Amino acid sequence: MRRTAGCLLAICAGLPAYAAEPVDEAYIRSLAAPGKTVLVMEYYDGKGKVSERKGYASASGFKAISATDFRVDANLSVHLFGIEPCEGDMVNRKEDFAGSCDDYARLGLASLLQSPRVIYCRAFVSESGAPVQDATCYGFYHFPGSLDAIDMFEEQLVSLGSHRIAKRADGTPARADLKEAEAIGRRGFGMWADPRIAGQ
Repeated sequence: MRRTAGCLLAICAGLPAYAAEPVDEAYIRSLAAPGKTVLVMEYYDGKGKVSERKGYASASGFKAISATDFRVDANLSVHLFGIEPCEGDMVNRKEDFAGSCDDYARLGLASLLQSPRVIYCRAFVSESGAPVQDATCYGFYHFPGSLDAIDMFEEQLVSLGSHRIAKRADGTPARADLKEAEAIGRRGFGMWADPRIAGQ
């Protein structure tokens, strides 16, 4: 499902409106390197400006280590901010899946990590140096003659029903920008195919 990845960092993070620019798709495409998956972390200050940038490359790609986290290297993992799996177990007969919500969500993240040429992540500068960093990430997928897309990971996972929007302690959504994506998922995709989950 192709959807436009035009989320502002401040909106994604549910924080005050620091004016981070929409993602530059030409820039993301320019990061691709033959035979490798490239990951770029950009860190934004309180004014929405890039204060730091770090790059990584892997010949084997990056792997999901939980429903919402993937490993970059021995010292860094990325946590997709504001989304979560459902609770307990679920069944999706159409996909022939029966098992835990965590396992289903991890499979969803793993599928997004299989083939991007570039993973581009945005985080606040306060995350820099932490072993697990909250971020919003985008994947650039390119298959000559068939697909050329840049998609936000969280938006894709929520719209496909492998994840849902997490709630803050006060019960409000952690990612208001993903409400439309979750509405798509709730039409019966992924976890929402299970009436027990739909009723949560």
